[in-house]
Amino acid sequence: SIAILLYLVRKFKTPDHWYPSDLQKRARVDEYLSWQHVNIRGKGSKVFLTKVLLPLLTGQPLPPEKLEGIIEELNVVLKQFEEKFLQDKPFIVGSEVSLADLVALVELMQPVGAGYDLFEDRPKLAEWRRRVEEAVGKQLFQEAHEGILNIKNF
Repeated sequence: SIAILLYLVRKFKTPDHWYPSDLQKRARVDEYLSWQHVNIRGKGSKVFLTKVLLPLLTGQPLPPEKLEGIIEELNVVLKQFEEKFLQDKPFIVGSEVSLADLVALVELMQPVGAGYDLFEDRPKLAEWRRRVEEAVGKQLFQEAHEGILNIKNF
């Protein structure tokens, strides 16, 4: 949860870029963390639930027209994310990766794991993903997402 992440950042005095001491930068992180719950998390999780979990539970795939509507909802918030939060910056807060970037990318990996490559036709988003992965470490990032990226094999 966001609350435990903020607790950990404070308790272990992580490098400043994760949760900046500069109030304006911190406000950008907080803004994203507040926005993402019903937007990126809400819409991305819905894609994952309908493409992966519901078919597993019911034995039936979701009708294509319903899935299209859910994908369109996610596409709307992805556009908002690019325009409002990324703009023309390398990361959400500016030139350094932050907790906001990490939370955003983790949430976006759910639809990817469900088989919807939301980075495919979004070069700005794909470049941002590459930068975040590099900042975290590609191997660590892949290890952390191994389960979700292989969920279809379940």
